[in-house]
Amino acid sequence: MPKEIERKFLVSHIPNEAIGIEIQQGYLQSEKHRTVRIRTIVEKSDLKKAFLTIKGASNEKGTSRYEFETEIPFNEATYLLKLCDMPLIEKTRYIYISDNVNWEIDEFHGTNSGLLLAEVELSNENQKIQLPDFILEEVTGISKYYNSMLQKLPYTLWTDKPLK
Repeated sequence: MPKEIERKFLVSHIPNEAIGIEIQQGYLQSEKHRTVRIRTIVEKSDLKKAFLTIKGASNEKGTSRYEFETEIPFNEATYLLKLCDMPLIEKTRYIYISDNVNWEIDEFHGTNSGLLLAEVELSNENQKIQLPDFILEEVTGISKYYNSMLQKLPYTLWTDKPLK
């Protein structure tokens, strides 16, 4: 059974050398025990991909959960996004490599504009990592930072935004 193990952080800035891709994603189902997500990706080279992802509930620390992901036709995903709860999550994802670790830094747009989050996928929950200088604070396991929760309560509506 595939398992996603990751930690999530607030970010101060996007490193200049990071490479970005455009992402749109929506949720066909989003509840405590599972989410069903549709995601489209458009790379700078105009390469287009789409994915259907099903995620289970997170463990008590919020670091790991079951994840199933499969590629689907882009035109089908575009249609499925219209069936998703609104608003859609819109973001640019930047890839940054530091100490042989891939960091995914998300710059949110639309109703989540102003939020910068970084995720790092780990091989195990106890893996030690060196935090790059753009990391402000760890938010792993804080549910309001989950993309599925940002769809329900967008960042622009928060009254308790983090200080940067």
